[in-house]
Amino acid sequence: MAAVKDVLRRPLGHFTERSLAGLALVLGAGVGFGVLLVLVRSQWTPLYDVDHGVAAWLNAQVAPHGPLVTVLNALTGLGGLTVIGWLVSVGVVGLLIRRQGRLAVYLLVTGAGALILDPTLKTLVDRLRPEVDVPIGSYAGESFPSGHALGSMVAYGALLLVFLPAMRPRWRRPAMVVTAVVVFLVGLTRVALGVHFVSDVLGAWLLGAAWLGVTAYAFRLWRLERGRPAVPLGEGLEPEAAHDVAPAPDEERLLPHPRAGVAELVIGWVLVLGVLYGFGTFVSYHAQGTFFATLDTAVPNWFDAHRTPGRDDLSYWWSKVGDTHAILLISLVFCPLVLAVWRRWRPVLFVALTMFGELSLFLASAAAVDRPRPPIENLDGPMPTSSFPSGHIAATLCLWTAIAIVVFPRTDRWWRWVFVALAVVMPVGVAVSRMYRGMHHPTDFMGAILLTVCWIGLLYWVIRPNADVAEGNQPAIESEDVDTLDDELVRAGRVD
Repeated sequence: MAAVKDVLRRPLGHFTERSLAGLALVLGAGVGFGVLLVLVRSQWTPLYDVDHGVAAWLNAQVAPHGPLVTVLNALTGLGGLTVIGWLVSVGVVGLLIRRQGRLAVYLLVTGAGALILDPTLKTLVDRLRPEVDVPIGSYAGESFPSGHALGSMVAYGALLLVFLPAMRPRWRRPAMVVTAVVVFLVGLTRVALGVHFVSDVLGAWLLGAAWLGVTAYAFRLWRLERGRPAVPLGEGLEPEAAHDVAPAPDEERLLPHPRAGVAELVIGWVLVLGVLYGFGTFVSYHAQGTFFATLDTAVPNWFDAHRTPGRDDLSYWWSKVGDTHAILLISLVFCPLVLAVWRRWRPVLFVALTMFGELSLFLASAAAVDRPRPPIENLDGPMPTSSFPSGHIAATLCLWTAIAIVVFPRTDRWWRWVFVALAVVMPVGVAVSRMYRGMHHPTDFMGAILLTVCWIGLLYWVIRPNADVAEGNQPAIESEDVDTLDDELVRAGRVD
């Protein structure tokens, strides 16, 4: 057993050693760049004039145009730590689920190298940021190299090398072009927003390309040690893993009748909007003297009378469970996991359309009904949308209900009931907190339930998110296999 562990550890150790050696070489190159930049800061005329001249000219062209600044900020986010961290994390977890440990290690080591290179070189060089007439971009720390440009070069390049084998040959070159364009745009935005000099971005690209080359070469040597032939980078790092790195390799088509499905969804969306508008208009303006009016008066007043500082804080944080950022984060974690485990796009499409439909139905019905907030103190202050229906509650209901629908039939483990419980507890908690904070009436909660039932029911009928289970796509890990999971993972690590 010890001999087997040594065999497994040796290639990993060699790969890590070579990667660290490459990192040391790149850091050495960074010191050289630092010496060069000391000369630049000492008013070395040619590069100094280009850097400051381009920064001033671009600032004058960009700053007066608000929409352009908004677009640039959106594009620059593609190179931010949040987006890059999510992409690499999803890639690593997906590869581990698909039992592609070597590729997961490659992504981790390559990404870690970029994280080390950026702050280390910034500290060594200690270059100040550009000073422009009209600051339009936010930044912190030193200037050289551009962290966004370096991160995008390394992350998108590494992901491309890992997943290139999953693409058909005719799509590989366009994928390379798209990756290059994204990396170029991220770098361009850093200069256009006035937060980096041209040399910061060029230096980041050079360093990123060097680090990618070092780690790709190390991975190539790792393959040779495992008895696999060397392959051109145009075929990706591990051509033999094409089936396992493909998002949905066993799914022949997404929907049997896509045109009919689109028509059914569009018609259904309009009908659901009509139902929401009818119910919302009734409870908002025509329900005087009914049970709904009594409920909408008594419940907000009761919550208003029982407010305490502790409950205010608790309701604030529980309310955050249903805001846009939390819902988006959970969706962006859940969907890639579903894709990695069950290799089907249809459940992902079901969740995505659930959230898109919820958002569009909420915005449309809120604008149409235009209901005022409850006549008590609104602890969250003025809101851009009206009261009916509750967007927080509807989003929480739709998300956790969709998750439960996808997960429950796909495993026979006890924890599937946890998702059913979350589909109840999370929306109820958000609903109580929103009504406590004076942001919604009880009938707004009813409107969120109506939206969820109608829209998810329609999607379930059209999309059939669990059709693959009925066709024989069983859970990847049955209950009787759980005790042997560790052994399976060990055996997978031994397979060449």
